Amino acid sequence: MFFAVAASAALCYSGADFEGAPSGASQPWLVPAPVRGLARADVVEGVDVSETASLSMGIAQRYATAVFELAKEDKALPALEADIDLLESILAESAEFRRLINSPIYSREEQARAVQAVAEKIGLSKIMVNTLGLMASKRRLFVLPQLVRALRNMIAEEKGEVSAEVFSAKPLTKAQSEKLAKALKAAVGKEVRINAAVDESLIGGLVVKVGSRMVDTSIRSKLAHMQNMMKEVG
Repeated sequence: MFFAVAASAALCYSGADFEGAPSGASQPWLVPAPVRGLARADVVEGVDVSETASLSMGIAQRYATAVFELAKEDKALPALEADIDLLESILAESAEFRRLINSPIYSREEQARAVQAVAEKIGLSKIMVNTLGLMASKRRLFVLPQLVRALRNMIAEEKGEVSAEVFSAKPLTKAQSEKLAKALKAAVGKEVRINAAVDESLIGGLVVKVGSRMVDTSIRSKLAHMQNMMKEVG
């Protein structure tokens, strides 16, 4: 049932449906000037930049569990959800911020100061500010995107919702997101929150993930399938 409904919904967004899709109002998320000025090329001793995706997710999950339980105990889940919205925005819109959390050229202290400045600028809660500071001190800021996704899923589950990871070649419009959420709700029987991300390599169409289930209607996938068929014929 899920695959039939989700595939049907996803197909509505392939091809011309994405042409001219607005990217949304951009926000002036900027890493503070002191961070932009850091251009050292020294190597930070002990930094392992080859962490596997599964290890990164495991680290993020542990932080997410601790943050979620603390926020729930303090009855601060609405504030935590607002934090997630803000972090998703800055991660999507600021290449400088993404570079800050991923680059090994910054020391722990530099990352901590910069992240605190950003957190204060965008108005994150005390729980999240403290969490980011701890992550900086442990050289764990690189798992922030996974932390955000994990927290989003935990909050959705707490609210009786389901999170759907949706990847598209171009940003979804509000109408497209709402239509897709409605179709997925019919498939899974729960309210569905769309966590959208852009992956230009898809060329067109969508990749929709809900839990362990996935529907791939991307043009990239179709081209790969055609290539495999041609190899078999040849």
